[in-house]
This record gives sequence, C-alpha cells and structure tokens, in this order.
Amino acid sequence: MSMADEVVLLDFWPSPFGMRVRVALAEKGIKYERKEENLRNKSFLLLQMNPVHKKIPVLIHKGKPICESLIVVQYIEEVWNGTNPLLPSDPYQRAQAIFWADYVDVKIFNNLEKISKSKGEEREVAKKELIEGLKLLEEELGDKTYFGGENLGFVDIALVPVYPWWKSFETFVTLNIDGECPKLTDWAKRCIQKESVANNLPGPQKVTELTRKIFAIE
Repeated sequence: MSMADEVVLLDFWPSPFGMRVRVALAEKGIKYERKEENLRNKSFLLLQMNPVHKKIPVLIHKGKPICESLIVVQYIEEVWNGTNPLLPSDPYQRAQAIFWADYVDVKIFNNLEKISKSKGEEREVAKKELIEGLKLLEEELGDKTYFGGENLGFVDIALVPVYPWWKSFETFVTLNIDGECPKLTDWAKRCIQKESVANNLPGPQKVTELTRKIFAIE
C-alpha cells in the first residue's frame, strides 16, 4: 500500500481551510490523494467521514477521518514529526501558536464572512474589526520572518490562506489592508515565495471571480 493510498484529502479548491491542510502536507512532503468535493452535492464519503459537521476539509489517514482544519494540521505535525516542524517543541510556545491560530478563526475569518454577508453599518463594523484583528496579528509577528521565527509554522499556515481573499475583497469593498498593515502584507508576500504555499493557494484573480458571485456583483 503506497503512502498516497493511506492519505486522502476531501477538499474544495477555494476553501481557505482546505488550503491550510494542503500547505501543511506540502511542508511535510506527504504524498496524498485529493478529492474535490461539490459542496452543493456532497459525496457519500464526505457525509460518512464527517457526519457531525458535513464540511471539508477532511483528512483520511489509514481509513480514519480527522476533521476541522487546525486539528488536521496538528495531527499532521504529530504523525509526521520527523520533518519541518510546524509547532514549537516548547509547551508554552506551542500553546501560544495554537492560541493565535484559533484567533485567526475567531477574529479574521468570522469578520471576512460578516463583510461578505452584511451591508451598511454592519459591514463597516466588520471591516473595522477585521483591520483591528490583523493589526494585532501584525504586532505578534513583530520583526520576525514568520510567526514561528525563521521557518513557516502553524500560525503562518492558519493565516496565509486569508491572503487571496483579502486581496480580492479589496476589489469590492473599501479595505486598505496593504496600507493599514504593511508588515503583514510583506509577510504574506514572503509566504507565497515558498513553493508549499504558492502551489496550494489560488491566485487572487481566481478568487476574485468567486468573490464577485458572493457579493452578487455583475
């Protein structure tokens, strides 16, 4: 049985959560089989493997499912721990990395979703909160190359899939993330120089076509 038979990823190409898992697998050099899901018509395999949330991504390893992107990335780190560590070995630093990755879900993704689904005052509040959230992450990054220091790590993998989305959102709503968070923009550009990231993130142009549908702009 080859490694690819053992590792299957149920995925959907524009999903930033799927991108996290793809980048982590690439960083570890893991061969896997990727199955693209149609989220309007979910496969039997997806419903069987993630009966609780019925969402992608799902990593299937040796026939067993692991769900929720940050949990999947942690699992990948623990199983394939011999190459390219994604989490620090120090328990305190490890806890900090998990804290900030969770913060990305709560503050960044939630506000991006609110921006896409709201209008008027509600959208303005979400935009303000998104920028505030990103500024706090920028402080946490400081002068480091990546959140984890010299190497791409857990927090980078949690946050970098936001980049194509924030670039495309800037096309439709007045958001100036580059101007407000220059260090974070530079960080994102450093990340996409890496093969593991570049090969697993769609270009902003491709995401923009999808964003146009989300915002229902013809």
